[in-house]
Amino acid sequence: MSVTRTQSLAALLAAGALAFGLTACSSDSGTSSNSASGAASSAAATSAAPASASGAASGAAMDAPFGSACAAVPKDGSGSFAGMAQDPVATAASHNPLLSTLVSAVTAAGLADTLNSAQNVTVFAPTNDAFAKIPADQLKALLADKDKLTKVLTYHVTPDRIAPSSLAGTHKTLEGADLTAAGSGSAYTVNSNSKVLCGNVQTANATVYIVDTVLMPAS
Repeated sequence: MSVTRTQSLAALLAAGALAFGLTACSSDSGTSSNSASGAASSAAATSAAPASASGAASGAAMDAPFGSACAAVPKDGSGSFAGMAQDPVATAASHNPLLSTLVSAVTAAGLADTLNSAQNVTVFAPTNDAFAKIPADQLKALLADKDKLTKVLTYHVTPDRIAPSSLAGTHKTLEGADLTAAGSGSAYTVNSNSKVLCGNVQTANATVYIVDTVLMPAS
């Protein structure tokens, strides 16, 4: 990838985050109306003090990570929810053994520093098993093609933090195309065929939804 291409992608990430910050307070869109409050409260969800208000329990549940795969996350250390909340998203992903192929892909595309320096984004993170669904020859070709790999990876990123209460709906990605999430509670799919395995995972600069299928943008 050329320096110009990398600089352009970094500028796109910064512009997306800035645009969201300027519009989030006034937008009526379900995509972003709750993202700021969700991001601020999520990192402290596991340590918040009990509240007497009747809605406190349900609010805490919405702020916590959800999904069957969350049980596999370590209870402490850099790979725990608390540990990941301290690191930017590419670094946090490197502590999760379920995401090692994704980390390799991000590294091959030269996007680690760009993602780590982005502010308030959402990442739909495919597991190793998700990448394994791609035929081996096609996956090898994808990892070797930086332009195509960048297109695929940026399709997994939106320029705003999406809270669970705003997840269902259509969201613009950094790649430029839309993706659509559907569901409620703790059961969501993305683009109909990719299931959220562990959602609302907070890192220092991103909200992460771990998914079981790689999302492919239109050619």
